[in-house]
Amino acid sequence: MKFHILTLFPEMIENGLQHSILGRAQKEGKIQIQSINIRDFSNSRHRQVDDYPYGGGAGMVMQPQPIYDAYQSIKTDPANPPRVIYVTPQGKPFVQSMAQELALEETLIFLCGHYEGVDERIIDEIVTDEISIGDFILTGGELAAMVLIDAISRLIPGVLGKSESYEEESFANSLLEYPHYTRPQSFMGRQVPEILLSGHHEKVAAWRHQQSLVRTLKKRPELLDHAVLSKEDLLFLNKHNL
Repeated sequence: MKFHILTLFPEMIENGLQHSILGRAQKEGKIQIQSINIRDFSNSRHRQVDDYPYGGGAGMVMQPQPIYDAYQSIKTDPANPPRVIYVTPQGKPFVQSMAQELALEETLIFLCGHYEGVDERIIDEIVTDEISIGDFILTGGELAAMVLIDAISRLIPGVLGKSESYEEESFANSLLEYPHYTRPQSFMGRQVPEILLSGHHEKVAAWRHQQSLVRTLKKRPELLDHAVLSKEDLLFLNKHNL
């Protein structure tokens, strides 16, 4: 899968995504990440990419021409243009199902805004998706783009070592993930649950699923509205007055 990021700070993207699992995935050719510096496409002698907003107001607005030319520099199939994601607080809230959908694409382009945002005409011209990672404001779109790229990349086959690594994670089935334990067996007077020491894989799996139910109901009960619950799950929740 190929990710192209239109940005004013390519080094921020490159430094942030070259480590750990994503760094290894790039070295192994599972994903490709290209940062495109929008300033390189400015027609201004001083590489200007922003200007005052028409109608007045505080702040500056990113100009459409450098962004459009940067977008045009990406070699894609005109018959099958890739989706262009603008990361913005005005976009749809990003959830796991969106990551799963986007992971099916072969190429994605991200547009990172700055200042007061980008000229609306560039959104109308090239953007296919507006996505938000939360109801708060960042200084630029790079951090948000990296969050999306991380969430999407780990769903691409081969990026993680085992498919179970993400199939049992929080939100994968609209349930929060079960609690994890490692050595030592006793810590600060708190013991590892005995079931995890039993070696009985089916019982361990059943316990973990029940813990996911309990944790979801206590911490994020609204997620249960979208979860596929069996009769056993419902009986378990009712039995424990959950």
